[in-house]
Amino acid sequence: MEKLIIRGGRQLKGSIKVGGSKNAALPILIAAILLDGPVRFRNVPRLRDINTTNKLLAILGCPADFTAHEADMTGNAAEADKIGNAGHSDEVLACVGKLTPEAPYDLVKTMRASVLVLGPLLARLGLAKVALPGGCAIGARPVDLHLKALERMGAQFELDSGYIIGRCKKLHGADIDFDFPTVGGTENLLMAASLADGVTTLRNAACEPEVSDLANFLNACGARISGIGTDTLRIEGVSALKGTGYSIMPDRIEAGTFMVAAAITGGDLLLENCPTEALSKVISKLEEMGVGFEQQGRNLRVSAGQRCRSCDVSTRPYPGFPTDMQAQLMALMSVSEGSSTVEENIFENRFMHVPELTRMGADIHLSGSKAVVRGVKGLTGAPVMASDLRASASLVLAGLVAKGETHVQRIYHLDRGYEQIEHKLGGVGADIERARDES
Repeated sequence: MEKLIIRGGRQLKGSIKVGGSKNAALPILIAAILLDGPVRFRNVPRLRDINTTNKLLAILGCPADFTAHEADMTGNAAEADKIGNAGHSDEVLACVGKLTPEAPYDLVKTMRASVLVLGPLLARLGLAKVALPGGCAIGARPVDLHLKALERMGAQFELDSGYIIGRCKKLHGADIDFDFPTVGGTENLLMAASLADGVTTLRNAACEPEVSDLANFLNACGARISGIGTDTLRIEGVSALKGTGYSIMPDRIEAGTFMVAAAITGGDLLLENCPTEALSKVISKLEEMGVGFEQQGRNLRVSAGQRCRSCDVSTRPYPGFPTDMQAQLMALMSVSEGSSTVEENIFENRFMHVPELTRMGADIHLSGSKAVVRGVKGLTGAPVMASDLRASASLVLAGLVAKGETHVQRIYHLDRGYEQIEHKLGGVGADIERARDES
């Protein structure tokens, strides 16, 4: 196993390029199952979850891998697999071959997004066998909303030996009203409905930018989806979807994390290719805390010349404050002036970073779904352990400002969502390195 060693106390200054969005790339890559032809995805981040998705697609009969820029697109699956291993670009080539319906436990257990193959497999094969998913340990995220909605479209499900088995003759359109604006459920249904007979309407759908990116990709392939960006989506099923080229949106959570990195170190960073509009709530809160922003074309300058002020945050589905930025902002609150409160309304177990921040000297008190953070003048480096992806990021941020050395263990969580974060932060002045964890 590996860990990050961070020697804090350095201002961050310079430019960081924001990478492609993990949360957008995963469902868009999986949507390749729906296509009749090859597809080339651009701006794909090189992450553990992306590699897992590529392996899963290959097992399902849709070989996908990173490919050299100069490689020509081909409809031959074997040739695509050969090309895919030739280069080190940010492009992924995928080609559907003979599909198989089973997503095995060994892969699904490591990544919750694997459940998104249910809709596409049912749409293409009328059969799907998917192991119950795993992923970050941040509370219950049941797939029942996915299954109930797909049942409305004609699917039938049973649970057998830890597998969800779905069958249908042919999916048909339906009027579906989600009990909660589930991101994964909306994405699964968007993909399934694109090849279903008739019209499907999704109400109380998730509005996250990553959902819109998936819908835009499907439309680029020939789908007929309207209402993109709203909570009501209308999908008119088509008989086939064609392959195309598509660029994944920038990662708003990575960008938000680097915004906090600038703020917590009193730094000055230029975030290249920053999805500013998708981060309006994060930017608003950081401005309230005293952080400065300047839009420069597609780039955003973030600066903080003094100690930040406290603020209160309540996580909500988009366009509210994102739960994926809660842990990072709490790290900043820990060294801000005054008392802040955080209310977590999405996941019940998303305060697992609190004991680790406390080990570094943070003053945080929990009461159910709320945390009270009293800012301290400084944190102290310590060995800390990551419990999930965003908790990992919060500990890295705390380490950037802490006195002495911070050792962040279990960074395999971090590698699921941040591409070479030590290189990006090191390039703007952080003293950070990856090392083998002998413990």
